[in-house]
This record gives sequence, structure tokens and C-alpha cells, in this order.
Amino acid sequence: MTVLTLQNISKSYGKIKALSNLSFEIPEGSVFGILGPNGSGKTTLLSIILDVLKADNGNYLWFGQPGSPDQRKKIGSLLETPNFYHYLSAVNNLKVTRSISSRGDENGITDVLQKVKLFERKDSRFSSYSLGMKQRLAIAAALLGSPKVLVLDEPTNGLDPVGIAEIRELMIELNKQGHTIIMASHLLDEVEKVCTHVAILKKGSLITTGNVDDVLVDEDIVEIGAADIEKLTGIMQQYPLSTSVARNGNYLQVIFTKGSSNLEDINNFCFSKGVVLNHLILKKKRLEAKFFELTNN
Repeated sequence: MTVLTLQNISKSYGKIKALSNLSFEIPEGSVFGILGPNGSGKTTLLSIILDVLKADNGNYLWFGQPGSPDQRKKIGSLLETPNFYHYLSAVNNLKVTRSISSRGDENGITDVLQKVKLFERKDSRFSSYSLGMKQRLAIAAALLGSPKVLVLDEPTNGLDPVGIAEIRELMIELNKQGHTIIMASHLLDEVEKVCTHVAILKKGSLITTGNVDDVLVDEDIVEIGAADIEKLTGIMQQYPLSTSVARNGNYLQVIFTKGSSNLEDINNFCFSKGVVLNHLILKKKRLEAKFFELTNN
């Protein structure tokens, strides 16, 4: 099932084109990352699908239907950190949030605090929380009413490595519990660790979208090593299926067209030429490398 369908979404601010005919789908059960350099339109897009902004052209469908108040109840969001009261406890802050939003009930507050692993600190003042705990409480507020979908804008922004790891683990756990997560982020390493699907934007246009592995893999990268790296280089330059061979530290990186590499054949080829490999792996291109490759062209 498709959770969200975007159909030719466009948005301008005067002469500045923030979004240009964006169309893609977000599948149910995914952790979907929306990536792009600053000014690529990520926050504008999230604001449109949450009815904070109105698109100039195009439309979107939640669960196959136009947006409506009933559909909106299925979606929890975090565009900015909520204005929690520093002198109130987590429980009392969520009571205020629930009263304003009319989402969920008091039993739901206990549930969301357990989900974000703050139940043991439910009576502690917000001011005593670490940055990571504050962000988890913000996500707890978005979870009130048991939404099927969470929309998060830069959920790890401003956090230290410990806080980032906490939010990463939380998103993975929430996804396992059945929540579809849509997140905008510029932290490519975190997206690669968390997301199942991705859309990459540049200046408001869609560069590519799909399953993370499909987006990353457009070629095979085989890393190999041997005691005599110079002899290995000469041998691999004779290998018939490789497209390039390059030295990378103590190893060689050999590039093949997607799906054409065969590690057993490479090992046998080198052995037949008198070289015993001590290192042989098929590497996946890092999202960071693919991102810069796409957005710097």
C-alpha cells in the first residue's frame, strides 16, 4: 500500500522556485528519507503535505485519498521542537499538548512515553532532560493519538553523537512497531543507517528516488588485496569484465557494471596468474558519495 502519493507538486516564493513538479510515492512500512542540500525544498515539501503551506500546483494523496481532518489524525508530525514548559514534567507537558491538539487520551500519554523510553523519567522536569531526551519527548508528542505515519523534519538536528544514536534507534524501533516514518535530513550517514527508501532533491527538483540499495547500486565495486599489490594491479588491468582499476591505500578498487562482478571468478583468475588474494569483498557505495555525485552535477 502507498501511504503518500505526490503528483506534480510545485511551489514558488516570488521568483524563487522552491519545488518543481515533484512526483513520487512513499510505501507503507518504510522509513523514507528526503535528502537535499540547503535550499532544495525539503522543509517546504513537508509543510505542504502537512497543510502548513499550500502548493501552487499539483496535489497529494494520503492513503489514496485527498487530505482531510480524518486523514490528518493518522499523521504525527515534528516540524519544529514543541514549546514545552521547562518547569513541567514530561507527563504534564504531554497533557498540555494533548489538550491543545485533542489527540489521544491520558492512557495514550503512558503509551508514548514507554515507546520513546522516557517512562522512568516521566515525572522529571523538562529542564533536567538532555537534548536527546528532549527530542524523544517531542517525538512522543507526535505519537499522541497513535498515528500510522510520522513526519519528522531534521529529527537529529543539533544533537550530539549520543543523542543522534538515541533517535536513530528510536526510529528503527518505531518502524518495527508499524509506523511509517518520513524524515527530512542532511545527515547522510544517519539516513543510510535508518532509511529503507530515499528521495534526493536538488533546487526543488527530484534527482532520484527508490529503495536505498537500488539508489546506491549503479555499479559493482570490488575491493581486493594481495602481498604484491603492483603485480595484482597489472593482472586486474587484464581482467576482461572490469571497467576501471584504481589503487586505494593497500587495496585495489575494481569497478564493474552493475551485477557483472563474480568474486569466485576474480579469485580464480588471480590465482591462475600466480597471485593469492588476501582480501576480496564486494563494497556498497556510500550514500554520501552517491549524494554528492548526484547533486554536484
